[in-house]
Amino acid sequence: MSAITTHVLDTAQGKPAQGVPVFLQFHRGEGEWEDRAYGVTNADGRIPDLLPAGTALEAGTYRLTFATEEYFKQAGITGFYPYVPVIFALQDTEQHYHVPLLLSPFGYSTYRGS
Repeated sequence: MSAITTHVLDTAQGKPAQGVPVFLQFHRGEGEWEDRAYGVTNADGRIPDLLPAGTALEAGTYRLTFATEEYFKQAGITGFYPYVPVIFALQDTEQHYHVPLLLSPFGYSTYRGS
C-alpha cells in the first residue's frame, strides 16, 4: 500500500467522487514544490496506490492538490473551488498517512484519517 493515500467523498450527493485528478508534491523550500505522484480517484473515490509500494517518505511538508473542477464538470455541477490544495507536514516517515477530502460544490473539509 502507498505510504500516502486519499479518498474523496461528495457530501452533497452522498457518494464517492470518482474521477478526481490528484497531484502530490513535496516542498523543497523557497516556494519550490517537487512533483511526487499523480492519480485519479477510482469508483470508490480512492487512490490506494498514489505512491508506488516501497517508496520512502521524506520528513517535511507535502501538498495534495485535488482538481475538483474536472469532477464537477463530469457531474454537470457548477462548483466554486476548481482546485483544493491540502498542505500537511509529516514527521514520522514510518507511518501511513491517509488524507481524505469531503467535498461539496461550495465547501470542503479534510482531516487526517487512518
